[in-house]
Order: sequence, then C-alpha cells, then structure tokens
Amino acid sequence: MHEAAATPSWASLAYLMAGALFILALRGLSSPATSQRGNRLGMIGMAIAVATTLITHAFGGDLATFGFALSMDQGAVIWGLLEIAAAIAIGAAIGLITARRIAMTAMPQLVAAFHSLVGLAAVLVAAAAYLNPEAFGIAVRVTPIASRSFMSILPVSRVEMGLGAAIGAITFSGSVIAFLKLNGNMSGKPILLPARHVINLGTLALILALIAYFTTDQDPWVFWTLTALSFLIGFLLIVPIGGADMPVVVSMLNSYSGWAAAAMGFTLQNSAMIITGALVGSSGAILSYIMCRAMNRSFISVIAGGFGGDAAAGGAGGAAIDRPYKRGSAEDAAFLMKQAEQVIIVPGYGMAVAQAQHALREMGDLLKHEGVSVKYAIHPVAGRMPGHMNVLLAEANVPYDEVFELEDINSEFARSDVAFVIGANDVTNPAAKTDKSSPIYGMPVLDVEKAKTVLFIKRSMGGAGYAGVDNELFYRDNTMMLLADAKKMVEEIVKSLG
Repeated sequence: MHEAAATPSWASLAYLMAGALFILALRGLSSPATSQRGNRLGMIGMAIAVATTLITHAFGGDLATFGFALSMDQGAVIWGLLEIAAAIAIGAAIGLITARRIAMTAMPQLVAAFHSLVGLAAVLVAAAAYLNPEAFGIAVRVTPIASRSFMSILPVSRVEMGLGAAIGAITFSGSVIAFLKLNGNMSGKPILLPARHVINLGTLALILALIAYFTTDQDPWVFWTLTALSFLIGFLLIVPIGGADMPVVVSMLNSYSGWAAAAMGFTLQNSAMIITGALVGSSGAILSYIMCRAMNRSFISVIAGGFGGDAAAGGAGGAAIDRPYKRGSAEDAAFLMKQAEQVIIVPGYGMAVAQAQHALREMGDLLKHEGVSVKYAIHPVAGRMPGHMNVLLAEANVPYDEVFELEDINSEFARSDVAFVIGANDVTNPAAKTDKSSPIYGMPVLDVEKAKTVLFIKRSMGGAGYAGVDNELFYRDNTMMLLADAKKMVEEIVKSLG
C-alpha cells in the first residue's frame, strides 16, 4: 500500500515542515556566519522526519491503533520498539564518538566514508525491497495459468529499485576509493587503466540496459548483476581521478548519495527521503559544477572518470626542481609583516595537517594590533573538500569579515606588501597560468606572486603539491621560503612579533 494513501494528514504536514527546515539548513550552510544555525535547523528537520516515519510506519499514525496493537501482541510491539531504539542508539554512539575523536585534518576522508555508508544503505534497502516486495507495498500477486502464484514487483518500482541500487553501489565503491586516496592508503595520482573510456562507457551502458530489462524480467540474476556492475563502475570512475580534482570528487559523491536516497525514497514511498535526497543531490551537483569551473575542469570529464586526464597525468612529474631559492627565518618574516600596510594570508592543506589555525589567528591579531590590515584568501579547492579552510578558520574564531574568496581578493595581491602562504601549494602555482603541459594549467589560482614579498611556509623543498607538480613560485626573487612545520614556524613568528 502506498504511503500517500496511508499517511495521515498530520504526517504529510510534518514531512513538509522537515523539508522546509532542510532548505533553510542549506541556506544557512552557505555562509560560515550562519552555518551553526543551518546545522541546527537540519538536525531539527531530521528529528521531525525520523519521528514521523517511526510513528506512521510502526504505529499506523494513530495512537489508538498502537494501543490496540499493544493489547493484542504486547511482546512483539515492545520487541520491535526495542530493536529500533537499539539501532538508533548504536548509530548515535558511533556518530558521537567519531565526531569527537576525528581530527580536522581527517574531515575530508570522514566525509567520503559517510558518503559510502549512505550508498551502502541505499543498496541494502533496494535488496530488501527486492527480496520482500510485499512488505514494501510494491508488488501484486500474479497467478499464471497452470503455475504457482508469485509476487510481481510493479514496473515503476523496478525502475526506482534498479536506479537506487545502481547509484548507491556507485556511491559506495567510489567513496571507498576516495577515502583511500584522501587517507594516503592509495596514491593520489591518477591510475589510468588501458582502454578505460571504453570500459567505463560499456559498463554504464550495460547497467542502464539491465535496469530497462529489469522492468520486464525480475529474475534474480538481473538485479544482482546490475548491482555488481555498479559496484565495479564506482571503482573505475574514481581511480583515474587525480588528487587535484579530489575536492570535486567529494562534492560529486555527496550528490550521488543524495540521488541514491531519493530513489530509495520512492521505493519506500517516503516523501521526506525524496525531498532530502533531491536537495542533497541537486545542491551537490551544483557545487561540483561551480568547483569544476573554479578549477577550469570539465564537469563531464570529472564525473565520467577523468576524461582528458591523460595529458594531465603525463605532465605530473612530482619531483622538486633543483634551483636556487631564498630562505628566511621567523624573525625575518615578523620584521617584514610588522612593516607592512596589508598582509594577505593564504591557508592550505599544510595548515590543516599542522593544526596551525589557532596560532595563525594569534599572529593575525598581533599584526592588527600593530596597525597592519590582515585578510585571508580562500581558494575554492584549498584543502581536500569544499569549505575545508573556512571550517578551520571558523574553528579558530577568525572574523568572518576578514575571509575572502578568490574572486573577491585576487586583485588585491598587487597592492599588498606581503602574501603569507601557509601550506597552500597547487592553488598558488603560477604555472597554472603559463605552463600548458602542467596538469593544473587553466585552473584559476591566487595571484600571490604579485605581492611585494611572498612568505611561503613549507616543511621542506623535497615534496610537491597534491597534484604532483613543483611550484615555480618557490624560486622567484620576491619569495622567501620558511622551511619548518607550519605550526612551529607561526608560533615562532608570534614570539618575534610579541
């Protein structure tokens, strides 16, 4: 029986309210200043959606019905409630412990891991619906002539089930690969398989053909084959994507997880899941597109598994160039910034690894006390996921009005005395504007080289950025390299400023 026919009007209103809260949550998350409120609104909306679903599905939406059921079969009802409560408690405990223990540097891979769980949940729901369609109200009993009756899954439900299983499986295996790359368990460089474009297109075409065939034949081999192929294509699509594109991948997988949830919402006939999944899917897709534009990447190329990545991969040498460079100390950096009128700070993943954001904010406060104008420049793909640097700076209580996106601050570098780069490599590399053989060529970068002096904190000269290319900015006449752990170097600068 469809939920629309069984759900009382109050439940539909509750789902509508939850959907409105989810929209407001996304609106709040669009700015660091309102992100906490957005998170709270999202949690309230989810609590309403979960509670409504439990009441409507477990109790029939009517407390009188629940009372009758309890009187008729008290043990079964109580046991069912205990099972649900136990599942919620286990999930809540895992989430709470993980949130408290996870380091901010590991946040990107945590997001990828959570995406994989959403995808796996979609696959499991699709499998449960396929194995017991009658319990989901998506089947009718058919009795062929001279044959035993069987449950025939509704054709529209087969489409929903096939899409949910396929998208969920792609999300799961793709997110696992993204996690391994982000966590360092797998190389961040593109892994290019022979004839990968033909293999990917052929596999995707076969999955779509099986979903279409599934509408006419619900034999087990059809469902399980398309599910297995979807797990495979998720792996094949993400493996060829290199580290420079990983922020886009995380956003893209977020979109996939939303569409998987929406597809399963149709199978479960739950409007809250449909609304939530559509919001996550569409917002993730829009963010991925925006980030691709910020990196001068083709959106289709990225989601298709790195089409056009051969040339980029070939240009990624990874080894540092043996050229002369200027090295400075914390005292040198403190003196230069103290004499400056404006300092623009450019944070990157190196800051996140060293957990230097609090020391950086203290340095900024001391400079402002000396009358220096301090601003922070954020590249759209700095770090390993969208908004990574914004989250870290917000954690350190950096004022929101001092944080600027690339398009708002790039013109100011030429008027700045000092550009202070802390662990941001690829997003400051001038080669993106001049070297057509570079894998980051065409990607908009922060014009830090235009500042009078560039102070660049890097652990050593031996490592390249996540894209695998050396940064020619290191060897320019106006660049002073500060070779040390980012946090220790900033703390020494703070001492010198004091």
